[in-house]
Parts: sequence; structure tokens; C-alpha cells
Amino acid sequence: MSVVRAVLWDMDGTLIDSEEFHWISWRKAMANEGIAITREQFLSSFGQRNDSIIPRLLGAAATPERIEKISNAKEELYRQLVRTEGMTPLPGVANWLHRLHEQGWLQAIASAAPRANIEIVLEALSASHFFQAMVSAEDVHKGKPDPEVYLIAASRVGASPEKCIVVEDAVAGVEGARRAGMRSIGVSHDGNCLPADVVVKSLELLGPDAFETLLQSSDPVL
Repeated sequence: MSVVRAVLWDMDGTLIDSEEFHWISWRKAMANEGIAITREQFLSSFGQRNDSIIPRLLGAAATPERIEKISNAKEELYRQLVRTEGMTPLPGVANWLHRLHEQGWLQAIASAAPRANIEIVLEALSASHFFQAMVSAEDVHKGKPDPEVYLIAASRVGASPEKCIVVEDAVAGVEGARRAGMRSIGVSHDGNCLPADVVVKSLELLGPDAFETLLQSSDPVL
């Protein structure tokens, strides 16, 4: 019986460059609440869950109802941008999705994004068929660097953690992979250091056997 091997993909900043769409939608959603936010405020929390971002922006005015209202408004603005403007994969992504599929790897999304966002992005990329599972914000109690999102994704595709490789662009995501007992490939677009097992500026730069080689590496995950 063949061993199940899986690649667990982060979405924002890894599969796609969604930063600008998220910035526009956060800015509009907060402006509709009478609050101006800076690009720096946005970037400092990019990739985190909305229920941790919004209380920091609202301060004492953060009620559960208001957090939910702003979160829903922001995500609908984001999805509308994806619908109208479209979305393209980051360099190397399309090639690797095809290659891993052909090599028999199972693939899953492990993201802090809402499920509806993941679905519309995969639809825009025409990539839904590459993924056997999807773990979204609704499925987890704790955000990255907690390993929960990866462990659930591995469970859903039937792979043990030591047979999973996580692809991430953020320190918190890479740390979550380590805590889950998984190897990781870090995509560092700006050249900043990521504590992943393999780090590249673009997935285009990975060798053709990069995933296979990493999984067969004899060094234990600490």
C-alpha cells in the first residue's frame, strides 16, 4: 500500500498575491465605521484572523456584534474584488500544483481565510480540482502559529504529519508547521529570513524534486 504524502498550502502570499485586495477592503470596511487605518497597521496584522485584528483596531469599542459586522463587510468587499478583477497565481504555483498532482501527492489548503474566500480564489484560479481538502478560519479555534490548521488538514487527507510538507510565506505559518511536526518550504518574496527547511524567493526557483527530496531528508523535525 502506498504511503500518503501531502502538501499543505497557505493561500494568501503563497498561492496568490492578495495583499492589495485585502488592503483596499480593510480600508473601505473601516472607513465605513468612521475609522481610518494606515497601510502599516494593515501590514502588521496581515494574515491573522479577523477576530484578532479588529479588536486591536477598535480598542474599547470592540463588541462581538461590531467585530462580526466589520469582518463580514470586509470579506464581502474582498470577494467582490476577486470577482470583478480576477486573481492569478504567484510565479511557479500553477506548475507545482500540476506537478504534485501528477506525482500523486495529495494537496490541501490550510488558511486563516474564511471558507468563502478560499472557494472564490480557487474558482478564479481554476484550481479547485487540485485540492482534496480545505481548512479555513471556520474550522479552527486558534490561528497560526498554533499547529491546529495543519493537523486538521493532514487528518482530512489521511496523511501523517511526518509525510506532510507545508508551503508558507509567514514566520507564524512556518512555526506552526514545525510545531505540527511537519517540514516546510518558505516563500520569502522580499528576501527576509524564514525559519523553514527550504527557503526560496519564488516557487519557480525550486528544483524539480524539491518536495520529494525534502520529505526523504534524514534530519528529524525538532
